[in-house]
Amino acid sequence: MDARLRRVNKEIADCKNDKTSNIKIDLIEESPFHLKGSFPGPEGTPYQGGHFEVDIVIPESYPFQPVKLKFITKVYHPNVSSASGAICLDILKDAWSPVLTLKSTLISLQSLLCSPEPNDPQDAEVAKHYTTSKNSFEDTAIYWTQIYAGGPGPKEKKGKASTARETRDEIAIAGLERAHVEQFEALGFERSKVIDVLRRLNYRGPNVAKLSEDRVVEELLK
Repeated sequence: MDARLRRVNKEIADCKNDKTSNIKIDLIEESPFHLKGSFPGPEGTPYQGGHFEVDIVIPESYPFQPVKLKFITKVYHPNVSSASGAICLDILKDAWSPVLTLKSTLISLQSLLCSPEPNDPQDAEVAKHYTTSKNSFEDTAIYWTQIYAGGPGPKEKKGKASTARETRDEIAIAGLERAHVEQFEALGFERSKVIDVLRRLNYRGPNVAKLSEDRVVEELLK
């Protein structure tokens, strides 16, 4: 058994024996070098109550080279690609150290959900949302946690019908206001086009006042 395999097997066993961290590691297709990690969303964050899964690939020169991680679960976070699950985290690049383990790396990833770094983003659109309107960003992150990670979702307002929530799925996923989308839909543009343009323009919070209707229509006509 080579050193890499011994190390990985020990780390998997240590993680299984640790009942307090709630970090789990499982094999994918019986390979010890392709794993799936999982952890609960941190309490007190928009990710609370969610269950997040991460794809782990162990490189040949591990532990002298960092593991390759990407989220399997879709996450709305400045340092995670909302499209691919790619992660921007220093220990996965030049800050990696051989003393780090699979468990400690996943704990660091869990901590990243607590402390976004919008100035060093993986997803620039999400980072703009975070810096422009944090409350709106958190609403969107909670919604993503609900639909993709099994989280509890936003608290329902009294008397609010569940069908109303279903009809606003694509708008909520984009982190936009329904009234803004409907404003441009009323001009004859398709909803999907409106959502795409408003998301790219970061039509949220204080930014709305900075973007004229003509500017938005100009983009919609392209």
